[in-house]
Amino acid sequence: MEKALSILDLRKTYANGTQALKGINLEVDSGDFFALLGANGAGKTTIISILTSLVKKTSGKVFVFGMDIDREHERAKEMIGVVPQEMNFNLFEKVEDIVVNQAGYYGINRALASAEAEIILKKLELWDKRNQPSRHLSGGMKRRLMIARALINKPKLLILDEPTAGVDVELRHTMWDFLRELNRQGTTILLTTHYLIEVEQMCRHAAIIKNGEIIAHDRVGELIKLLERETYVIHVEKIMSLENLQRFKPAVMDEHTLEIEFDKKGDKLNDLIARITQAGMTITDIRPKDNRLEKLFLEILRK
Repeated sequence: MEKALSILDLRKTYANGTQALKGINLEVDSGDFFALLGANGAGKTTIISILTSLVKKTSGKVFVFGMDIDREHERAKEMIGVVPQEMNFNLFEKVEDIVVNQAGYYGINRALASAEAEIILKKLELWDKRNQPSRHLSGGMKRRLMIARALINKPKLLILDEPTAGVDVELRHTMWDFLRELNRQGTTILLTTHYLIEVEQMCRHAAIIKNGEIIAHDRVGELIKLLERETYVIHVEKIMSLENLQRFKPAVMDEHTLEIEFDKKGDKLNDLIARITQAGMTITDIRPKDNRLEKLFLEILRK
């Protein structure tokens, strides 16, 4: 499978001696929805800054769809769309003009850019704001405008640095739907986020970076399996006696809902289900609690 991104022994040492990256090796398949996770200062932003030519690497190689970012800089740059964490557009410029003018940096003529901007702004529910100065937009709308601007050159690789930061729940789900559809259409997406439920909901693969080094990299589902303890939300028709569940230390949320945390190495889900049934309770639904990846993230960092 073609690699959208190949990073080989990437290192960055800043002038003050700080080693931001200590030999990063990472591959992202074409068409993947990939999450790069790490605490502030772990090295995520440095990697993105190197990809987008904002920071010069100390050593190593980076390829975007097979193109070396050093030897084929312009061609590689055309493949990438970036949504940075910080707002960086002219607040006095009109919404549509921000998107259309961005196309000019890629040599796209204005008529074609205007037609494409209309399509993108409509999909992101910004078309009715097209003639307003961007300063009049809400925080969530400004975030969507940054995504629209990043898409105007039809990038094969879209990099999203905290794309839903400061976005309310309703708008966040709208953006999730849009990004899923974009990925289904073939765009490779590299995401950094602190809303780790987004990773479970959208991403197929993830890597965790700590102190400039990759400490975990796998399919999201496989990473979750590394959790030593897991919490399940169990819905029953009616809660009865919990006597034979005491070793699981069940938490009663309401008359129909239990939360039970157990050690995956020593406890078995089938045993838990059997004990609930033996207590005379009928299970109507059972599922892992959200943000399991957050537990994994914290667990790995502690180790």
